[in-house]
Amino acid sequence: MLLEHQGARPRVAASAYVAPTAVLCGDVEVGPDCRILFGAVLTAEDGPIRLGTGCIVMEQAVLRGRAGHPVLLGERVLVGPHAHVNGAEVADEVFVATGASLFPGSRVGAGAEIRINGVLHVNSALPPGAVVPIGWVAVGDPAAILPPGSHDEIWEIQRTLDFVGTVAGVDADALVGESAMAALMETYGALYGRHRDDRMLEG
Repeated sequence: MLLEHQGARPRVAASAYVAPTAVLCGDVEVGPDCRILFGAVLTAEDGPIRLGTGCIVMEQAVLRGRAGHPVLLGERVLVGPHAHVNGAEVADEVFVATGASLFPGSRVGAGAEIRINGVLHVNSALPPGAVVPIGWVAVGDPAAILPPGSHDEIWEIQRTLDFVGTVAGVDADALVGESAMAALMETYGALYGRHRDDRMLEG
């Protein structure tokens, strides 16, 4: 399914394949020889999505372009089933495994691997060739790679990375007396409400 969003239309190279149940919405560019499999969603909310040559986005993966944080995939990047790439820049020949999550502002160096259910946190940078083990968390710039039980160590780094501001555009310091969740929901409601005016395009 191809959708025009905010006046922008997806563009798909002639040699690429997009499964009939995949969704491409807005300013999405799919490069030559890419494969977008069943149920994958590539949605350019308020930032573009660009896929280089030979990328594969597998079933039920979500790629989301954000303001100030586009999704940029290099060449021959594999995004596994149920993975979530949200406003991240990914260099060539990176493996993003099943269920992995890349948060806005994150960057992945060439040849790196984020294994099953691994996390690359907001505004964090994974160097070329690095490996995030199954279920582990990479956080910081450069990223420290920590096991999921290391909550205190993860938070000590994460708290400096402006998660709320980067993900939702909300100034955390201005939330005195206001629910962060209420501010987040207002922001997201407005952002996603723009889809009411989307237009389906002929395949």
